[in-house]
Amino acid sequence: MSELAASLTRLWQRIPKAVLFAVAVLVQCALLVLMVADRMQILREGREVTLQTQPVDPRDLLRGDYVVLRYDISQLSAGTLAGQPTAERNPIVFVKLAPNANGLYEAVSVHAEPVTVTAPEVLIRGRVSYYGGSCGPGRRVFCDKLAIKYGLESYFVPEGEGKKLEQARNQQKLRVVAAVLPSGRATIKRLLLDGEPVYEEPLY
Repeated sequence: MSELAASLTRLWQRIPKAVLFAVAVLVQCALLVLMVADRMQILREGREVTLQTQPVDPRDLLRGDYVVLRYDISQLSAGTLAGQPTAERNPIVFVKLAPNANGLYEAVSVHAEPVTVTAPEVLIRGRVSYYGGSCGPGRRVFCDKLAIKYGLESYFVPEGEGKKLEQARNQQKLRVVAAVLPSGRATIKRLLLDGEPVYEEPLY
């Protein structure tokens, strides 16, 4: 076994550093392309759901010009999950959404596993926040209330635009249209200010 390791080490040392660097760059580029392609798939194929934003604390100025987003569905009752054991401290959950009379999607129920939904219902995947949902010994039990993040909690905007949108968010005039795949994965598709689109993600 040691001879094999020594042979592999010698072979590795013979590879020019320029080649190793080029391979590393190619791998990083491939990963970036996969990430972009994955997001494009969600934008193209995901069902649109409109979510109401909620006021939040002042933004972290170290992160650049972006809007921090919080939703009606960010803090939910655990329902039948309350007191149930979890596999980890911040487990993945699936939230069933349905539109209300105003067309805004609201939470119907929270589940530890995917459940069947019928249109216009949608199942969105989230993760319980480390500080808002795990209770009991070792923090391995669902609390009565769950703080959930969906990967929709921030949106980068052109420089100087963030403050205006934050003010609109805190006045509950800002809504988010998210695209959601049947698997529950979601991404922000557009922002609505007083019902009118102000930013929209390109499909390419």
